[in-house]
Amino acid sequence: MSTLSDLVYAQGRSSEEDVEWLHRLAGDGQLLADLAFADIVLWVPTSDDAFVAVAHTRPGGAATLFYRDIVGDRVRPQWRTQVREAFQSGRIVDSASPDWFEETPTRVRAVPVARKHGSEVTVLGVLTRHTNLGEARTPSRQQITFNDCADDLFGMIASGDFPDLTAPTSPRRGAPRASDGLVRLDVDGITTFASPNALSAFNRLGFDDELEGESLVEVVTGILPTKRQFDESLPVVVTGRAPWRADLEARGVTVSLRTIPLRDQGTRIGAIVLCRDVTEIRHQEQELITKDATIREIHHRVKNNLQTVASLLRIQARRSHTEEAREALTQAMRRVSAIAVVHDTLSEGLAQNVDFDEVFARVLKLVAEVAAAPNTRAKTHSSGRFGTLPSEYATPLALALTELVTNAVEHGLAGQEGDVEIIAERSDERLEVRVRDTGSGLPEGQVGRGLGTQIVRTLIQGELGGTIDWHTIMGSGTEVTIEIPLRYIERAKA
Repeated sequence: MSTLSDLVYAQGRSSEEDVEWLHRLAGDGQLLADLAFADIVLWVPTSDDAFVAVAHTRPGGAATLFYRDIVGDRVRPQWRTQVREAFQSGRIVDSASPDWFEETPTRVRAVPVARKHGSEVTVLGVLTRHTNLGEARTPSRQQITFNDCADDLFGMIASGDFPDLTAPTSPRRGAPRASDGLVRLDVDGITTFASPNALSAFNRLGFDDELEGESLVEVVTGILPTKRQFDESLPVVVTGRAPWRADLEARGVTVSLRTIPLRDQGTRIGAIVLCRDVTEIRHQEQELITKDATIREIHHRVKNNLQTVASLLRIQARRSHTEEAREALTQAMRRVSAIAVVHDTLSEGLAQNVDFDEVFARVLKLVAEVAAAPNTRAKTHSSGRFGTLPSEYATPLALALTELVTNAVEHGLAGQEGDVEIIAERSDERLEVRVRDTGSGLPEGQVGRGLGTQIVRTLIQGELGGTIDWHTIMGSGTEVTIEIPLRYIERAKA
């Protein structure tokens, strides 16, 4: 299914700012559907004077009319005239008589979606509300209030006052919804309605009276514990003056608040305050932050321990009496240092994925000592992009590339001047890395059987599920090609 952006851009009539406005409105589609107890559909005009649905939200507290997704569908003939009239006139248009949809009586309201930019107002599309009349019953006070709030928001949509681009975007977890709790404030901040769930949330915070008729500011002031810091945006939120969010904490309970100021032709007439008990969610978030910090600290300590081991190996290598022992210890030191680079990168962020381009840039520095060996002058440079890799794949790949680059300098360019080039190519299906030197090539075309070669084979084939191939470049030099199927990496991310 196409995204909202794809569908809007495909019509060729909207700018990037228009699409952002429509995204914001669609983001509050669930709120509108729940307040109106109806399906909400967002339409944009097409190049042939029709309309196409780019977003659809079903109500949480009422039966939906559209059991099949209509996003991407063109407007139906029975709604076309009403939708076009709302778009062209810039006014809300209600259906004159019940509309029948799949043998169900419905009432349709078409609301022009206007965007203000400076002193001008542009109609971007039309929002339709489809109310199921087949389940009509005597509305409760809560339903009447919810419908009134929806009508106020529809009026703001038609005048370009909603959504508000100054409002923060919704958090991924814990965003309050109409069903979680709704408080309606008048222009003076006095509560005119509080849903049962909203009252329950404030009762858990320590308020044991009725909210209606009370100033929400005074209620919150009485709840807040003394000598404790609180969210700086809280005063503006509870007065209903700004479309902000804040958390209210008391007695070990956390309630998330979101305020939507209500305006009539630009004049503030009150506000909606949505509230949700997010105590458990905040506890889980705090636990995750603590675990992330612990994991980072572990990576930092592992990195320090590995660097200590590398230093000990370096000291031992310097004190070795034979060239063979010195070379073996130096190679071991280099391998440990390559692993330490990955852990150092992981200790700097919360994610368990690493930017391998950054890691490899640091790994290349580890071969500087080899490149500066007597009678060998090597220049190393890389091109292409590795991208982001999970840590469990970054470590073996970093170690394998350290071995390959080191071998290219030590053996391919032994006693010579030349280049070592590392080329990375990443697609959706695979990661290919080529390590190429300008040395003398493989002796008699034979791949070495030493420890380094065995390590590389084990890491690439065994741990990464990839393939590796050594071959001599026509003329001179050696090229090693590594291919890693990205399905292994994607599985690790999941």
